[in-house]
Amino acid sequence: MAQVHPFRAYRYNPAKCDSGRVLTQPYDKITPAMQEKYYAADAHNLIVVEKGRTQPQDGPGNNVYTRAAAALREWIAQGVVVQEPKECFYAYLQEYAVPGSGERRTRNAFIGLCTLEDYENKVIFRHERTLSGPKADRLELLRHTKTHTGQLFMLYADQERRIDALLAAAAAAAAPAMELRDEYGVMHRLWLMADAEQVAEIQRVMAAQKLVIADGHHRYETALNYRNERRAQAGGIVPDAPYERTMMTFVNAESEGLTILPTHRVVAHVADFSWSGFRRHLEPWFQVEEISSGKGAGREAALRQILEKMTALRDARAIGLLAGAAAGREANCVLTLRPGANLGTLLREDSPLQRELDVALLHHGILEGALGISPESVSKEANLSYEREATAALRAVESGAAQLAFLLNPVDVRKVIEVATAGEVMPQKSTDFYPKLLSGVTMCRLEE
Repeated sequence: MAQVHPFRAYRYNPAKCDSGRVLTQPYDKITPAMQEKYYAADAHNLIVVEKGRTQPQDGPGNNVYTRAAAALREWIAQGVVVQEPKECFYAYLQEYAVPGSGERRTRNAFIGLCTLEDYENKVIFRHERTLSGPKADRLELLRHTKTHTGQLFMLYADQERRIDALLAAAAAAAAPAMELRDEYGVMHRLWLMADAEQVAEIQRVMAAQKLVIADGHHRYETALNYRNERRAQAGGIVPDAPYERTMMTFVNAESEGLTILPTHRVVAHVADFSWSGFRRHLEPWFQVEEISSGKGAGREAALRQILEKMTALRDARAIGLLAGAAAGREANCVLTLRPGANLGTLLREDSPLQRELDVALLHHGILEGALGISPESVSKEANLSYEREATAALRAVESGAAQLAFLLNPVDVRKVIEVATAGEVMPQKSTDFYPKLLSGVTMCRLEE
């Protein structure tokens, strides 16, 4: 099953730089404003590697990828980035407040290497499809830097929480090797785990595990593509070659600190939209409860009421709906699937597992069925955009920028694992694991 390995990570040298000024959020979460902020923070900020600026004179010999590789080589030569003296796993704990609730949680994880596996080997599973553009970018960066700097967020399931106990013991035994609070208020701490018995126990527990990619599908498939390139160059498989493994952060799906946030859907530019026709489509399938509100603060109060009802009716399959003037009527509703509704008819193209997902119910039962928003339109984001915050979805509707907004409950992690291990994928942006794993906490070089 899963083959995990300790390794000698490269890390920023605390004697040369402040971790809080050089680490970044994952590359796909970095906005242009964040990119500029990172560049301004420190000359050694990982942004130079992870998502460097393009320049007008860029060409084959001088571009974001060549500059990334040169920066890493320079930082290592200067001792800004140094390699651990011995192989170990890394306990990585994140303390955070759950957005929207303020509840504080701690997510325990460990970082190590894992042998790359093709999906058909049924050891590592995906729950999302990937896009060619991001993979081409990450592959070119890996070809140049020969270094994994970003983390793959992997789920495993251990009800006994044996590794969690080891991580807690490591955290209690010593001061962290790294500690910082990021721009979202998340506290990140890292400990080294080099004890031979701890290492062996982690490998033993993980050997029985199947792994599901939570975040980092593009990075995982990039690692596979790079491995395949190197195998072709070598003329075969070299089992212990560094490119046969990739760096991962492993989180127990059975631990209490795991949080998945919902991603709400905002709908615009639907031609010939009719509120009455839309309601007629919903009527056979959903009970529609309208919640009255006024303007401004009154509508925000209605939003809070919708979210509370959605949470209470989660098992009954509840979806929130906000409509604005662009839809022909202002409305705040909770849609609840009617008892006994035949999902085999409404979601005839979906598997039984998919029919249990609220996001599939929304995409295929409402967006496609009632609004004519095809999967192709969804992938192009022609009519659909996404918001993490329900208040942002409300603002889009109130401003007239959107016709409708649909609010979702977060998906249960067990559903993610169940769908993935069945060999299926979920609709786009079904999961938002929070918080994100910082890039540069540990780095793995495939060649010196």
